[in-house]
Amino acid sequence: MASSWYAIRSKPNKEEFLAGQLRAHGLEVYFPVLYVKPANPRSRKIRPYFPNYLFVHVDLDTVNTSDLRWMPGTSGLVSFDGKPASVPDILIDTLKKRVNNDNQTLQDQTKNFKSGDEVLIQSGLFAGYEAVFDANISGEDRVRVLVDLLQGRKMPVEIEGRLIKRTNRR
Repeated sequence: MASSWYAIRSKPNKEEFLAGQLRAHGLEVYFPVLYVKPANPRSRKIRPYFPNYLFVHVDLDTVNTSDLRWMPGTSGLVSFDGKPASVPDILIDTLKKRVNNDNQTLQDQTKNFKSGDEVLIQSGLFAGYEAVFDANISGEDRVRVLVDLLQGRKMPVEIEGRLIKRTNRR
């Protein structure tokens, strides 16, 4: 049997630890994360894209599933009817591109806006609304924008920074 990707479930808040354990056993691991800017410099600077899950590339003919099940920090492979479910390579490749794109967008979006910039909310509850950028929210990848909701009155709304883009109007 050839190596395949499998989703492995970690214990709560042990994704990073489990990734280290798997790598220490010589296994290829993909742990998708979003990079955040915490207010407290000692706080975690990464946030799991899929909390409690990561991916391991392994040949189950050479690695015993019980070794993966009982490894410190794990809750076992994701299985259906007792059989580990493989994840297609194309899905992992697509996920890597998406996570890289989201991380790049988070960096670009939150650092390039100035108070007063006109923006468009691209998705979410306020999708399609035009707003005015107000501020980055300290320690989070969120921003505050002012949305014209009630007869010309600007209402402050806090949303993820990746949901807005600059409008071309000036």
